[in-house]
Amino acid sequence: MTREREMLKERLAAVEERIAAACARANRKREEVKVIAVTKYVDADTIGDLLAIGVEHIGENRVQDALPKFERYGHLGTWHFIGHLQTNKVKDVVGKFPFIHSLDRLSLARELNKRGEALNRVVSCFLQLNISGEETKFGLSPNDVLAFLQETSNMKHIKIVGLMTMAPFVENPEEARPVFRGLREWKERINGWNFPHAAIDELSMGMSNDFEVAIEEGATYIRLGSVLVKPESP
Repeated sequence: MTREREMLKERLAAVEERIAAACARANRKREEVKVIAVTKYVDADTIGDLLAIGVEHIGENRVQDALPKFERYGHLGTWHFIGHLQTNKVKDVVGKFPFIHSLDRLSLARELNKRGEALNRVVSCFLQLNISGEETKFGLSPNDVLAFLQETSNMKHIKIVGLMTMAPFVENPEEARPVFRGLREWKERINGWNFPHAAIDELSMGMSNDFEVAIEEGATYIRLGSVLVKPESP
């Protein structure tokens, strides 16, 4: 085993301990929480190492950087597109990434549905909500959720399987708790509306600095970058 792979294994073990402790505090089962390794700043070899040590989920943010990595390792693990997705890049993502975490506007929903229809498949999406209300963050405003679900209810080739949000970066992770709790509450609210195309099972929330709080508030996917993989560049 190379030194690089050994270091990844050590980081993963440390992360696993923290996940297990957070699950215990929240009276949850460890298997309810899945780790997405955020690999936007690392090369394909590192992705190979991550897959080799047992990481099952890979998350990429930028289409142009993701495609060469996918060519090498796309047949392994489960790939998630977690970055802002431009409509003209949809054709490069659908059919490769089983999950898209950044559905945040009607024009993107239409394009995803169109591409899904062309490939005869249903695209599994996470509806990205801007719970914090920060202008610098992408995501649908909670005020627009009901109208969005109504508008997309006739799109047969997209299925909203989860919700995603990004909390503000704060020194004290506890300050992010209301954002995560808010997303969980939206899961319950949306499921109460009984839209056939939006049965929400998953919550994609929590990153390297706040994933333990996110787990305590119900995260089923946590997106881990720096705590797991050392970035090559900022």
